[in-house]
Amino acid sequence: MNQVSHNSLVSFIWKIADDCLRDIYVRGKYRDVILPMVVLRRLDTLLEPTKDAVLEEVRYQKEDEGALELDEEPLKEASGYVFYNTSHWTLKKLHGTATNNQQILLANIEDYLDGFSDNVKEIIRRFKLFDQMRHMADKQVLLEVIENFVSPYINLTPHNTEDPEGNTLPGLSNLGMGYVFEELIRKFNEENNEEAGEHFTPREVIHLMTHLMFDPIKDRLPPLMTIYDPACGSGGMLTEAQNYIKDPEGLIKASGDVYLYGKEINDETYAICKSDMMIKGNNPENIRVGSTLSSDEFSAERFDFMLSNPPYGKSWSSEVKYIKEGKDVIDPRFQVELADYWGNKETVDATPRSSDGQLLFLMEMVNKMKPAGTSPLGSRIASVHNGSSLFTGDAGSGESNIRRYIIENDMLDTIIQLPNNLFYNTGITTYIWLLTNAKPEARKGRVQLIDANLLYRKLRKNLGDKNCEFAPEHIETITNAYLDFAPIEREIDANNDPLGIAVQVFENDDFGYYKVTIERPDRRRAGFSAERIAPLRFDKALREPMEWLWEAHSDKVYEPGFLKGEAKAIAAWCEEQGMTLNAKQRGKLTDTRHWLKLRDLHDAATALMEQVGTQETDDFNAFREIVTKTLKAQKIKLTAGEKTALLNAVSWYDEQAHKVIDKRYPLSKEGVRGLTERYGCTEEALSDFGYYLQDDGSYLTYESATDLRDAESVPLKDSIHRYFQAEVKPHVKEAWINLDSVKIGYEISFNKYFYRHKPLRSLDEVTRDILELEEKADGLIADILGVEVATKLESVE
Repeated sequence: MNQVSHNSLVSFIWKIADDCLRDIYVRGKYRDVILPMVVLRRLDTLLEPTKDAVLEEVRYQKEDEGALELDEEPLKEASGYVFYNTSHWTLKKLHGTATNNQQILLANIEDYLDGFSDNVKEIIRRFKLFDQMRHMADKQVLLEVIENFVSPYINLTPHNTEDPEGNTLPGLSNLGMGYVFEELIRKFNEENNEEAGEHFTPREVIHLMTHLMFDPIKDRLPPLMTIYDPACGSGGMLTEAQNYIKDPEGLIKASGDVYLYGKEINDETYAICKSDMMIKGNNPENIRVGSTLSSDEFSAERFDFMLSNPPYGKSWSSEVKYIKEGKDVIDPRFQVELADYWGNKETVDATPRSSDGQLLFLMEMVNKMKPAGTSPLGSRIASVHNGSSLFTGDAGSGESNIRRYIIENDMLDTIIQLPNNLFYNTGITTYIWLLTNAKPEARKGRVQLIDANLLYRKLRKNLGDKNCEFAPEHIETITNAYLDFAPIEREIDANNDPLGIAVQVFENDDFGYYKVTIERPDRRRAGFSAERIAPLRFDKALREPMEWLWEAHSDKVYEPGFLKGEAKAIAAWCEEQGMTLNAKQRGKLTDTRHWLKLRDLHDAATALMEQVGTQETDDFNAFREIVTKTLKAQKIKLTAGEKTALLNAVSWYDEQAHKVIDKRYPLSKEGVRGLTERYGCTEEALSDFGYYLQDDGSYLTYESATDLRDAESVPLKDSIHRYFQAEVKPHVKEAWINLDSVKIGYEISFNKYFYRHKPLRSLDEVTRDILELEEKADGLIADILGVEVATKLESVE
């Protein structure tokens, strides 16, 4: 079907909505009728030629065989498809025999719909088609809608027909049917202002993805191929991939069978996809409905090829309960095994933040890859993402763990930056990720980045947010750059503006970095005072409401049951202050035992103050020792947490104070050698890792000041110790490396890799432009500055 007839058909169908449904549905609901009717009419036209054969098979099974239940397989064989209809009705017969009695028409339609095979009935149910039929019958427009869909002026059959004027109406191929579906969906989405993650992928982007997916292995395709899309929508990627492989005039010479698999959460698009699979002779049972993230529908399957444009920027909070239990990941698809800095392997979280689940779909596909050991080509993945997948999440986060797992296992092949405004309902920058677990030798250990954001041609008319598209030559340029796997320097025009495509090739570990904590010693001044120990009476997390209760009721808060009676007053005060407390916090506020425990700590601090005094000291180590001895002498028992809370209350950071000692280590030679081997340094450099040699041969470690703690990102190819000595120690003499804190992260920054500095224009050029503009402004600037324009221009020259 050519583009003109395709557009004419879409316009005709769109006109049905405007003509018949305008006063019955709001515009945003037109799709609820039009899309299922297009599907129904298409299925109807396909079954019309074999209707008599199917009815004969029904008669044979019931009368000659006496079957109580119909055997599906002979009915499918009679219809020529994986679906059938045993009713004597067709849409044309329904229209041709209809009267003005809408209820009779509705009863006949129900009989017609009930005659479909179960796979079509499920589609009808997902579309809620009979409910729509009933509503249209109630509004007296059902017959009119059917009349338009069986009109001789449109052709939804696969064969050429003629309209009443003798004009040829081209047949609608399965591919053409896909175009009609997607164009209608696009128009309806545009009407409804669908969110960015709910759009279908432009056809030219899918063409590019199929080239990237199949061209590198076009001569080595297996005899049986499986293709999977975990967010298949209306099935565009699946069918386009199949069309590309099976195109008799294409580059691919595949003789094997292609099996399509997909899952879709939206009932409507699932119904469209499943009907499309049936129409094209694919197994509709391989298309499943539901959330890919909530249930692993294809847990036993592994696929050769996977293409997807998963939703991005969309929350998966409603599905967290299926993936995580508290902080623990319970779905193995979203766990990965990684080694820590010391080489110890551990199973870690591979889930992104709950506000954006796109990387979960990528992990679903990674989980479904065929091992290269059992399949020579392994599996190949092409997935569309926005920019957050490249860099969101710090080292150790779920997002970073996903990138790290993919890169360290040498699966990431290429990432391609696409032009902005290439998609219909979003203008953000998008990227195609290409993964494989069977890289050719030349690509092993390396990743290719392609910046194609300048390759596009403008549309004459915007389609939603889409204002540009790939031309065939752009797809060819990108594909060739991918296949060549060589750097390409971007061209520059006369104005020093970039043109064309740019390519860079990196080693895998170029994207990795160590996130290491840099510590500085805590220096504390200390001294008791009534003001400093007063807050010990209150829970640090509930200080404001506890202070309010104490000021209002004093010692009454310690009376059993008193605070329970103040629960409503407490709730009202918190609401007035804009404070939100959880059940546990509310319970603590009214728990007399909790108040008494805090009072005991305050009393202990008061007793200590009486014994130790209120003199301040800059040696916290000595102060702590005195407090410890006094507690023992006074037989005051405190837990370790209570003692820490007390000491923190009466001490504060002072950069002039003594360093706070953590531990003292009387190390043997073997102990020192163990440290140097662990940290990979000399004895003299142990201080860089927090071990300080003393005159008596022992080593001290100091407590770190949390407020002064910092973090550095060190490239994987660099040495943490070298980086520290060169970049940190010259500026912070007391700092040391907390090597136990090291986390490994990965991120990919297109802006950093492809940024090209554009030199500023000379001052003379800028001045001349300003003065020429000023001259056009009738000398306004000259009047203000008190200069002559002509004189100024001459001086510039």
